[in-house]
Parts: sequence; structure tokens; C-alpha cells
Amino acid sequence: MKSISYLLGLACFLCVSSFTYGQKFNGLDTHMGNLYRTSDAKTRSISPENFTGEKGKGGMATEGTGKHASQDLGQGWKVSPSVEIKSKTTFTLAEITGQGAIQHIWMTPTGKWRYSILRIYWDDEKEPSVEVPVGDFFCMGWQQYAPITSLAVAVNPGSAFNCYWTMPFRKKCRITMENIANESMMLYYQIDYTLTDIPDDAAYFHAQFRRVNPLPYKQVYTLLDGVKGKGQYVGTYIAWGVNSNGWWGEGEMKFYMDGDKDFPTVNGTGLEDYFCGSYNFDNKGKYQEFSSPYTGLHQVIRPDGLYQSQQRFGMYRWHITDPIRFDKDLRVTVQALGWRDGGRYLPLKDDISSTVFWYQTEPHATFPKLPTKDELEVN
Repeated sequence: MKSISYLLGLACFLCVSSFTYGQKFNGLDTHMGNLYRTSDAKTRSISPENFTGEKGKGGMATEGTGKHASQDLGQGWKVSPSVEIKSKTTFTLAEITGQGAIQHIWMTPTGKWRYSILRIYWDDEKEPSVEVPVGDFFCMGWQQYAPITSLAVAVNPGSAFNCYWTMPFRKKCRITMENIANESMMLYYQIDYTLTDIPDDAAYFHAQFRRVNPLPYKQVYTLLDGVKGKGQYVGTYIAWGVNSNGWWGEGEMKFYMDGDKDFPTVNGTGLEDYFCGSYNFDNKGKYQEFSSPYTGLHQVIRPDGLYQSQQRFGMYRWHITDPIRFDKDLRVTVQALGWRDGGRYLPLKDDISSTVFWYQTEPHATFPKLPTKDELEVN
């Protein structure tokens, strides 16, 4: 005879399974285990060939950047594959009304990536929830191609930027690109989304950029502060420029949450440890690049013996299986530490840029003012 505990456990499992699979699937959170499930979600996509994402309205352009190339073929033959964004102007990439979620963004921008500012607004908010130079949003802060193969971001040959963060909205989504350069830029892009019901407990996606160059002596670098609300921190990208010789990543990442003051709740053991490496990312006396689903030191820029004189690094860490959850507030910092004589720590004065990603309930706090064009420049 089966034990009573076994039978109770089986009954609970069957009840949970029946409840889960009896629920109407909204088409979000797809994975290999549920791709077979149907839903009422509607697939839509915005690109220069369909600026509104309307059903059956793609490829209708008669004017566009491909007009000359398609002149012998006519409408429907790649007439409008891209947009030109003039100097000192902002272009609306997408404006979506209704309830749904962004599921994928692909783009390939020309020009200096720090001079193209990506912003995303949810519902009717006046201040953006995402405000990041386009290169840094896709982990390309140094204006040099470096491949990434991760779950949240993929950068493929030809400077093809992709992100797969799920970004829900309840009323509206507006995505813009501001060109602060002195020259026009060209942008090919596609924004794939679904119109569907959004769960009551869904928080809004946020991303914020910061840069300090150089970091003042004996000061910590702040990646994020002033966050008020409930949510979870889900990702870090850092473009780290070294202004001295020696190892630069001895400092600790710290997460202060829900009233923490002088001491954090989550305290790492070193920068390379936080990015899930160890011992200086050293493999046989050299920095070893790597790119994995959740973490990577995907970019190492080495001196070329002439003008490219400083070492630079690009690193990402996605908290997909281990989000940093907070109920009221959040602050994130990192120390910049190397080594000096006698085995003592050396506070560094490096060039540090960061983009952080998190979900939270709205409203969000006002972001710090974005650095000026000269302060953004990679030099």
C-alpha cells in the first residue's frame, strides 16, 4: 500500500499540473518545453518596412533608402530597409498602443555608437525607463566589434546588435533614437513584439547608463542608486578602461537593498568573481575572452604599440536565474582596486562605464543627467 505522504504528494502534483496547464497561455515566457502551446497572442513587428507594425502593412513603401536600388523592381522589393537620422534629431522607432511585450530588438547603427541614444518609454510616462547609448545597451561600449553569445544579448558579425529582454507594457510603448553626432547616421532595425494580456505582477524593464573618467582616488563607482519601488536587478555591463599598469579587478560588487546603509546585503569577493571568472581571467599569462549564456569577458582591447595604448575590457553578467530582488530600494556599487607594493590594495583612477538592467514597479526615480557628448566620447 502506498504511504499516505506519497498519495498526498501525488494529489498535490496533479492539482498543480492541472491548474498550470488549465490556464490560458498568454504567449509569453516561451521555451523549448512550451512552444507547442497555442495562445491568443498576436505577433507584430516594426521596421522601416512597416513603421506601425500593422497587420498586412509590411513592404508597401514607395519611398525610402532603397528606392534607387529597387527602381527596376518596384513596390515590395526592399524599398525602405533603413532610416537616416539627421544630426541633432530624435527619430521615433516604434510607437505601440495596447497591452503586450517587446520580445526581440535587432539593429545595426552606423557612426559612433556612444552618440546614438536609445530611449524607451512605457505607458504614458514622460521620462524614459531606458536611456542608454546604443552600443552600451548591447554591450559594445568601446566602438569595436566583439561577438557575444548570451541569452539576453547577442552581437553577431557585422555589428548586428540583438537583445531578448522581455519588456512588458500595459497601455503603450514608445522607442526613440537620438543622434547627438555632428553627422547623420543610418539605422537598420526590427522590433518584434506581441500583443497579449500582461500579468498583474509584471514589472517594467529599465536600463541606465553611467560613466566616470577618471574615477576619483579612493572613491567607489556607483552603478545605480535612487531606485524606489519593488523589483529585481537582472544585469550588468561594464566597459572598463585601465589607466595604470597591473591587475585592475580586485574590487567588490555590493548591492544595498531595502534600507541598507553602510553595509550591503549582497557583497561579492572581487570583480572577476562577480563576472563568474577567477584569478584575473588569466589563461597562461594572458587575458582569456569568453562568452557564455549568463556571463562573459567578451572584449579585451590590447595596446597596439602606437595610439591604442591602454587596455580596455567589456564584461556582462545576467542575473537570469539569480535576480537581485528588492522590495523598497536598491543601490549598486563597485570598488576599483589593483595592487601596490607590499601586497596592499591600490585604489584606481580608471575609466568606468556601466549599463545596468532591472525590472521594477512604476513610477521610477528620475535618472541622472546623461553625460555630454564630449563626456561620452571614447578616446
